[in-house]
Amino acid sequence: MQVLRFLLSNARWWLEEYKFDGFRFDGVTSMMYTHHGLQMTFTGNYGEYFGFATDVDAVVYLMLVNDLIHGLYPDAVSIGEDVSGMPTFCIPVPDGGVGFDYRLHMAVADKWIELLKQSDESWKMGDIVHTLTNRRWLEKCVTYAESHDQALVGDKTIAFWLMDKDMYDFMALDRPSTPRIDRGIALHKMIRLVTMGLGGEGYLNFMGNEFGHPEWIDFPRGPQTLPTGKVLPGNNNSYDKCRRRFDLGDADFLRYRGMQEFDQAMQHLEEKYGFMTSEHQYVSRKHEEDKVIIFERGDLVFVFNFHWSNSFFDYRVGCSKPGKYKVALDSDDALFGGFSRLDHDVDYFTTEHPHDNRPRSFSVYTPSRTAVVYALTE
Repeated sequence: MQVLRFLLSNARWWLEEYKFDGFRFDGVTSMMYTHHGLQMTFTGNYGEYFGFATDVDAVVYLMLVNDLIHGLYPDAVSIGEDVSGMPTFCIPVPDGGVGFDYRLHMAVADKWIELLKQSDESWKMGDIVHTLTNRRWLEKCVTYAESHDQALVGDKTIAFWLMDKDMYDFMALDRPSTPRIDRGIALHKMIRLVTMGLGGEGYLNFMGNEFGHPEWIDFPRGPQTLPTGKVLPGNNNSYDKCRRRFDLGDADFLRYRGMQEFDQAMQHLEEKYGFMTSEHQYVSRKHEEDKVIIFERGDLVFVFNFHWSNSFFDYRVGCSKPGKYKVALDSDDALFGGFSRLDHDVDYFTTEHPHDNRPRSFSVYTPSRTAVVYALTE
């Protein structure tokens, strides 16, 4: 009981004394089950969540702390990091839930690293869509393309997975690019936008992800001896990788600038249209041969062409609302380091031509490795 009271008072202290606007609870899965989620594959069967493996004391604490947070400060936000898919996780406590506002959608970042270890020619569109949309009905999620789990020593950032050592020599605009750089910049933008577009109701950047930070993060370490006697080498207590180069995204002479401009454009798109909080979300196409994903979110239609070489003319895009559509965001824009293969002045008028289980459609040109968002204008 003393520990419980200390934890609850601690939450209140940070809200009142330091004016925190919320909390992110780390590793909640490890708390909620006596097996701590280790060596456990959750299938969605309710017996996995509401049985003897559930740590009732821990779940009650989470309910109490969420009740306290929202009772004292109704506008405060609580986010729980859970990989189990616990039902009622984001249902208010008065309704019998655990009381979090959002669940951190951790599986998405893990999926991208898994895919980046393969050639993008083997990526399955259905697999990407399933991972991004695999969440409970009306459960709000915060999604992200990468986090500290991917960028700490032992792994690489998404940009470094895509472009590797080419980033050291070919990110300057005063010298020619390489196919690896062109591919990496294009896919980096597409990965971020499809994650933001389909992954949830909130989007999280991580320490330079917004402009494609290279390398990894490493803290000064000496050699460490494990209980087994195995010695893990350190890095001579080096500070070399214990930093982020935020100046890269602001440098006019580097390609990072275009990648950062694209992140700003994504945020402005959400601010203008509010698509992440729209109740309307429908995936109309996930075509494995064309490598195309098309979905609606609010009044926007997202078209992703992941194909490495094929661009498609007069490609029919299904939609629900009739009218005129315009390009609202184009990853191939020269401002974002693209090749400007689309004319943004073109109007796209819908026809009463059903397509992909949608009542209407319009035709577009979708260049290879691009993401284009079309907005209903009238």
